[in-house]
Amino acid sequence: MKKFNRVFSDKASLVLRAMLATPGREWVVRDFVNELSLGRGWVASVMADLREKSYLKGTARGRSAGSLLRNAEDLVLEWAHHYRMEHNRVQVYFTTEKNILPRLKAALRNQGHVPAYALTLHSGANLLTHHVRDSNAYVYLNSEDYPSLVNQLRLDLNLKELKQGGNVYFFRPFYRSSVFHGLREINGYPVVSNLQLYLDLYHFPARGREHAEYLYRMWRKRSKDLKN
Repeated sequence: MKKFNRVFSDKASLVLRAMLATPGREWVVRDFVNELSLGRGWVASVMADLREKSYLKGTARGRSAGSLLRNAEDLVLEWAHHYRMEHNRVQVYFTTEKNILPRLKAALRNQGHVPAYALTLHSGANLLTHHVRDSNAYVYLNSEDYPSLVNQLRLDLNLKELKQGGNVYFFRPFYRSSVFHGLREINGYPVVSNLQLYLDLYHFPARGREHAEYLYRMWRKRSKDLKN
């Protein structure tokens, strides 16, 4: 795995996600400290990196200090260039069921693990678009109890473990702190944010770029940005 650019690392991405969610807001370091519980020095260094990359405008110091996000589309494209779905750890399983998601949701609810999961890739995006026919289940699971959770789901759902060729994919998030940022419910299922869907799909080999770009065009047509 390539060394990840610091501004796109897990905790730093909380800063980016917050700024992308409110593109017209002017931010100061203490906002991120108070609202995201991040260290002041860490936030200051991330902001300095963003300013150096021309993604911020405004005054860095003084009584009038404040930073406003700029070039948001370029920022997201650079982020997508650095990010790969392969950064996440994955377990692949096979089921004979055509739609495992209802049973998965029920199994997690019975264990008290809600919301400890979120749909991503085509599983999540198709709840918005129905653009790519893909019956596989792509699911992020909570990283804190990931090993035991995966093992219990394997038993509860009678899944067969495979190294390739499966249809159920459980991901331990690379973004342990931020992957669930902007989580929303669609048709009864938790789905990662539009931004995370875009990042996950962008380099995904099975028609991922096509689906990512379709999502992007859809958001633009509706005058929405990649904030959620």
